[in-house]
Amino acid sequence: MSIQGQLLEVTVVGCSKLKDTEWLSRQDPYVCLEYATTKFRTRTCTDGGRNPCFQEKTTIPLIEGLREITVTVWNSNTLTFDDFIGSGRIQLQRVLSDGYDDSSWSLQSKSGKFAGEVKLIMHYANAGKAQKPSKAEAPMSYAATAPVYNPAAQYAYPPYASPKSVAAPPSYPPTGGYPSSSPYPAAYPSLAYTPPANPDPYQPAGYPPPPMQPQAYPTTAYPHTQGYPPATYPPPPQAQPGYPPAPYPGIYPPPPY
Repeated sequence: MSIQGQLLEVTVVGCSKLKDTEWLSRQDPYVCLEYATTKFRTRTCTDGGRNPCFQEKTTIPLIEGLREITVTVWNSNTLTFDDFIGSGRIQLQRVLSDGYDDSSWSLQSKSGKFAGEVKLIMHYANAGKAQKPSKAEAPMSYAATAPVYNPAAQYAYPPYASPKSVAAPPSYPPTGGYPSSSPYPAAYPSLAYTPPANPDPYQPAGYPPPPMQPQAYPTTAYPHTQGYPPATYPPPPQAQPGYPPAPYPGIYPPPPY
């Protein structure tokens, strides 16, 4: 549900533990709220000091997407400018979901130090309307959709049929013989086994070839060995020319030198 244009009631209760900006007298604080273009200022609590009380209420129109309010606390001065005490941010998530928030929010000075607390009470009348389902959209309970368990139905037999309603089964085989268009043959072939002409369908006809008959080896030498070995083996040594040397002419053996 969109919060655009919805009203938020904010009550500024008071402040506590504020930083003191006065030296000689008590400070006069007041609170400013800012939300988008909406601005609200409480009255000045004269001599409120560090724990002023306001109890002032205002109404702020909400804007979709903006979920925080800026709060600032000042000290009012008559002759000079007002003194800044502290500021903070008020988150709206809790009040928008629950419809009520009465928390205290801390304030910080310009240097980031703790400057006190401010207490607000916020009311939001339209909180949670989008989350509540209507009666027509209420989810159906499991008991309405769950099947009913019946243990007797698990073991129940089928209803009994009278013999008159049960048709008699046809006789088998038929008495008049099989019709001519029956897919079954009149007589089955003989059970004698006839080996096929070619047992292996992947081999050509006439395979394997018949075994070869052994043949007698030729008595003569093979053609490529004709003329070998020679008639005499090993061959006689051949005389080398000039060896052994011829004897010296004349006296043999030759005389010693």
